Amino acid sequence: MNRTFIRRCCDRAANIFLFCVAFALAAAAAAVAFFIIKKGAGALSWEFLSEPPRDGMMSGGVFTPLVGTVQLVLLSTGIALPIGVTTGLYFADYAGDSRALSLIRVAIRSLAGVPSVIFGLFGLSLFVVFMGFGSCLLSASLTLACLSLPLIVTASEQAFLAVPQDYRDASYALGATKCQTIFKIVLPSAAPTIITGAILAVGRAAGETAPIMFTGAAFFAPEAAKGLFSQVMALPYHIYVLATSATNREAAEPIEYGAIVVLMAFVLGSCAAAAVVRAKLSERRGG
Repeated sequence: MNRTFIRRCCDRAANIFLFCVAFALAAAAAAVAFFIIKKGAGALSWEFLSEPPRDGMMSGGVFTPLVGTVQLVLLSTGIALPIGVTTGLYFADYAGDSRALSLIRVAIRSLAGVPSVIFGLFGLSLFVVFMGFGSCLLSASLTLACLSLPLIVTASEQAFLAVPQDYRDASYALGATKCQTIFKIVLPSAAPTIITGAILAVGRAAGETAPIMFTGAAFFAPEAAKGLFSQVMALPYHIYVLATSATNREAAEPIEYGAIVVLMAFVLGSCAAAAVVRAKLSERRGG
């Protein structure tokens, strides 16, 4: 009886402790979001979203950096997603359990914790200098794709491994080839989890400053990038420039916080859209 009572007390204490920790984290995040929105709400308007920066970025809007951020995210995701999903599929369905492959898996997982500035220097050395692309949209997107790959590869491998082997066996029993089984059975079943990994990758790529400041981000550009080899403005770097190099802090502060609100809305909107797609896919598979 006493042991049962002690276990219940410990369980209740653990639940209260975890609830307090979760509440504290949620409250801290809400406080930060409230502070930023309060500071930047006054700058938000249609003109702020539709006009490029003017007068040394002390007036105007964030249209050019916003378009540049969309370009970077779409291009980097378009590069990283097929490579990451294919790599995850190879590890899950084709590769064995050799020691070399285990080391490769560990290396890929370790890359997820590498500071983003290291990826920036890697992109500068490989894409900008060695391959001769120069500082441009393509170099920045390839660097962000390298940054996103570890997340996508790991999420894709786990998604494919989570598909029950019975699904594959049933498909083979009906005469399907391995390729048909992968595209008709395994990939659709793993798609929701793969999308989750892609959401995390998009969120990280959209908010990174260090990788793009070395490889393609422009201090100022009068218009959006019109080609892969044009420099591009991006919201994270634009915010960094306003925070560190503004000549008039009073004029720059509303624009700076407004740009942060726009970046937060873009990331949250992208994640919400992907979550809706994931929910639809899960519902369809469940139905």
